[in-house]
Amino acid sequence: MRQYNKVYLEITNRCNLRCSFCPGTRRPPRTMSPAEFRLLAEKLRPATRYLYLHLMGEPLLHPELPALLAIAGGLNFLVNITTNGTLLPQVGETLLAAPAVRKVSISLHSLEANDSRAFSAYLGSCISFAKRAAAAGKLTGLRLWNLDGSLPGQNDLNAPMLEELHRAFPGEWPPVREGHKIAERIYLEFGERFEWPDLSAGEREGDAFCYGLRDQFGVLCDGTVVPCCLDHEGDLALGNLFTQPLEEILSSPRARAIYESFSGRQAREELCRKCGYARRFIR
Repeated sequence: MRQYNKVYLEITNRCNLRCSFCPGTRRPPRTMSPAEFRLLAEKLRPATRYLYLHLMGEPLLHPELPALLAIAGGLNFLVNITTNGTLLPQVGETLLAAPAVRKVSISLHSLEANDSRAFSAYLGSCISFAKRAAAAGKLTGLRLWNLDGSLPGQNDLNAPMLEELHRAFPGEWPPVREGHKIAERIYLEFGERFEWPDLSAGEREGDAFCYGLRDQFGVLCDGTVVPCCLDHEGDLALGNLFTQPLEEILSSPRARAIYESFSGRQAREELCRKCGYARRFIR
């Protein structure tokens, strides 16, 4: 089977925050059972070694996360987790104890979109986790995606966050591809804002390209396979991994057409023509 750089597997679409920069989902709330996770993980393992437990939702909300991580480890997956970080005081030790966990990405910008009054305690717990994770041989990405100042009320904490991080991690921060290395195995990661694809949005003109179905794809918590991690509603459903073989889904006419259209720098699907992210790969 063809190898992919990563696969996004959504273990829950529930979240404990409501961030203005996240579109959320209108899908019914759902949490994947360990038996369902094992079924999907076994089907995904021939396609990748890198499993990202995220698409929508907060993965640390999953009540049986230790069991899921144990299953992933048993299948020799390397697991990346993206979290808003609010539950690290309760769940952090689970991540540190799981051999399968390779990297934890913490979205620091989620704090200001919710309750900035908890600044010191929140950032302190994230820094503490990052240091303990580094000591355990795991990577941590501290993510700030709202540095452009385009959204009111979304950037006021950037300066004090950076000041606190400089106190916690003094010295030079050498640049890396998407940010800075601020300590051994700890990275401060930046990203540009973009418009999430939405069928109600206007279409964008010009060339487009996407790594969906080329380097990665996603699986929603109900088993729906989607071309990329931005299809948060499952609008481009390619099939269902609970009931179909993965190869059948990825070789379907719709999947092949999406792949081939992007090879020609064209967005075949309406949702793709309404995605701001698909323009950033065009030079």
